[in-house]
Amino acid sequence: MESSGGGRKWRGMLPLLAIHAVNEYYRLPWKPPITAGLLAANTLIYLRPAFLHPLLPSIRDVCFNPYLILKYGDLKRFFLSPFYHIGESHLVFNMMSLLWKGIQLETSMGSTEFAVMVASLLAMSQGITLLIAKSLLLFFDYGRPFYSEYAVGFSGVLFAMKVVLNSQSDNYTYVHGLMVPARHAAWAELVLVQMFVPGVSFLGHLGGILAGILYLKLKRTYSGSDPLTRIINNLAGALSWPLRFVKGLFRIRQQRISGRGAVGGSQGGRTLTRVWRCRACTYDNSSWLSVCEMCGSSRGGGLPSDQVPHQFDDLSVEEIRRRRIQRFG
Repeated sequence: MESSGGGRKWRGMLPLLAIHAVNEYYRLPWKPPITAGLLAANTLIYLRPAFLHPLLPSIRDVCFNPYLILKYGDLKRFFLSPFYHIGESHLVFNMMSLLWKGIQLETSMGSTEFAVMVASLLAMSQGITLLIAKSLLLFFDYGRPFYSEYAVGFSGVLFAMKVVLNSQSDNYTYVHGLMVPARHAAWAELVLVQMFVPGVSFLGHLGGILAGILYLKLKRTYSGSDPLTRIINNLAGALSWPLRFVKGLFRIRQQRISGRGAVGGSQGGRTLTRVWRCRACTYDNSSWLSVCEMCGSSRGGGLPSDQVPHQFDDLSVEEIRRRRIQRFG
């Protein structure tokens, strides 16, 4: 998250982001869809193509501002500000981080749970940031600048994702050239970014870290899958039922009007239904056929297999093959 104090737009970085994203997805056997959707949403909002321009509010109307949110109940600032960026470099750095973290998390937990997690982290990080800003205003004299600060960007959610991703890691990682335990990487990055990158929102990043910690604590407290994930899975199943029904109808229509490919016995010991057995070659044919698909013999009177006429007993495999070729040209 970055304070909207007027960042300078860089040129030529978006193609590098596109190339990197395509390369990462190309090498993956399974393509994480939620991560791709988040990348596309953030990028399209920044580019504001002509077909979306009338629908998207301006960045000034969605900047996160505690004062305006609490005084006027401006919820669009609460929910939309993470998806807006003030410059090309701001967008690209955030999306590169999202690509790396999102692929790992979505691959490990599945798309539904990952989507629920991102939505939860977004709401919690924004809510915690709002709560901290209001608390600083009430209890400390220096809290007013934080309360009236404008900020946008996805980095608050990214800090929360970093906490979740590194929560079970015992390894070390580099944070801006400094080696630290992976579990504490988010805290180290919070301090270093604040020291060396001007214009960033300290409260936004801090709120993201605390949101990640809160999410993990709630996850450990509640055993099993969370209710929201179950609701989304059930809803997805209900919505996909008509599609499965239509596919089932097409499968029924596309079934072969032919035999089951069995000669001289049932398949795997199961009784075949809606088929009749040729008295000549013992081939199982569909009940819709009146002539054997294998040898061309008439369906006849359906004599039991132990009463097959003797004139068919000496038919060779080659003769059956010849009759089949003759029948089908």
